[in-house]
Amino acid sequence: MSRDERALEPADLIEDVPSALVAGRLEVLGRLPRASNLTLLVRAIDDGDELLAVYKPMAGEAPLWDFPTGTLHRREVAAHRTARALGWPAVPATVLRDGPLGVGCVQRFVDHDPEATYFTLGPEHAESLRRIALFDLVVNNADRKAGHCLLDDAGRIWCVDHGVCFAVHPTLRTVIWDFVGEPIPPSLAADLARVEQDLIARGALHRALAELLSPEEVRAVGRRVRALLEIGRFPEPGPGRPFPWPPI
Repeated sequence: MSRDERALEPADLIEDVPSALVAGRLEVLGRLPRASNLTLLVRAIDDGDELLAVYKPMAGEAPLWDFPTGTLHRREVAAHRTARALGWPAVPATVLRDGPLGVGCVQRFVDHDPEATYFTLGPEHAESLRRIALFDLVVNNADRKAGHCLLDDAGRIWCVDHGVCFAVHPTLRTVIWDFVGEPIPPSLAADLARVEQDLIARGALHRALAELLSPEEVRAVGRRVRALLEIGRFPEPGPGRPFPWPPI
């Protein structure tokens, strides 16, 4: 078993949410560069436990023409909930909570190699990237840049920055098109089918998404999952512009 395959065990992918992330005091350490919205590195402290996290307050979100104002932080949380329901990919624990600048999302910081991006990751990470590509199809990710794939010290690939996901109409823009035309692996198709049944039955994921997204956005998740199961393959790019800019 390869190092990357070991990193894909489901028990490892479904990360527990630390209490410090949920209820700890947030100490702002500084602003992260190159982010289009206000993005702060914070230390979350709770009864002696502490961890680094990324805090994105709603107040710091730039208005977008194609997404409702003040919703990007909620979409980050919805992406984490969806990844947990699927069992993949590795999305850092993300919660909706109050902070020094008001309500926002707080996500566990991943210590990673800053030089590594999707473009530098080799074939040994193909399974992780295949899961990310399929996840982006489910959540309709409008901005999967190469720098959103993070390589940690253990060789695991994490994916971050999901604020522009879950639009109702097709908006997929991603750098990950390596798997076009490939059959969806049976194990991943089984996970998709399980999530589809949850959404139909208004199960745990449906309830979580209903608290974070509009009803039509939640219904659109189910439609995208059903379409993937029907086609059974990674689809071709389009409609619209299929690549993000800048790509990194």
